[in-house]
Amino acid sequence: MGEIATSNRQITLYYNLESSIAKQTLAYAKAEGLAIQDIDISKTPLTGTQIAELANRLKLKVKDLINQEHSAYNSKFEHHELSTDDWIKMIQHNPEIMKQPIALRGDKTILVETPSDMIKI
Repeated sequence: MGEIATSNRQITLYYNLESSIAKQTLAYAKAEGLAIQDIDISKTPLTGTQIAELANRLKLKVKDLINQEHSAYNSKFEHHELSTDDWIKMIQHNPEIMKQPIALRGDKTILVETPSDMIKI
């Protein structure tokens, strides 16, 4: 069992409120009356275990959780290969570069690309 608790009765949404897609997704979910536990990763830092678990649930490598197109990534980092632990530390110190929002319900996890993706979960 992982560190992230999930429920079939509510959706856990990991997001960064500075992201426009995150704001739209949160508004959409609330408008649809979905039971949401929202976690703003810029205010509630993720542990290394949580980051690894989110990547695993999405069937991604931790490095694939990094949005290498994000302006914060491009201004601070060069494209390079790092260890999983280093990618985790990069996300922990720069949560804005993590691809998000990520929605979880029960055993299902999705990377939200459009607010209407919330229907899929």
